[in-house]
Amino acid sequence: MSEARLRRICLALPEAEERTTWDAPTFRVRDKIFAMAPGREGLKQDGQAVWVKAPRGSQAVLIEAAPDRFFAPPYLGPKGWVGIRMNAGTDWAEVAALVRRSYRLIAPRRLAVLVPEEG
Repeated sequence: MSEARLRRICLALPEAEERTTWDAPTFRVRDKIFAMAPGREGLKQDGQAVWVKAPRGSQAVLIEAAPDRFFAPPYLGPKGWVGIRMNAGTDWAEVAALVRRSYRLIAPRRLAVLVPEEG
């Protein structure tokens, strides 16, 4: 995974910041995590991944549509978060859209409206 590329996507969002937590980079807005890239071996799913919050019901839809790319991450999966596997064929436009959607779900409304939904 290009951690640098993920970092650019996340930190381009209003008031986003990076903090290492649980040996992993986490990306936050107002101290709330909207994306994380697990670093500990016990948290990795088949290599590198990013975890993001997803709207109710979309986790199952994504996993069913593309189980090779999406999974329910440990700990946060039951809360609807989705893991995105990263590899050489990663669709970075899709990752960016999912990260922005997660941000909009986590950020205060005043900040969330500054990030347009992709059409």
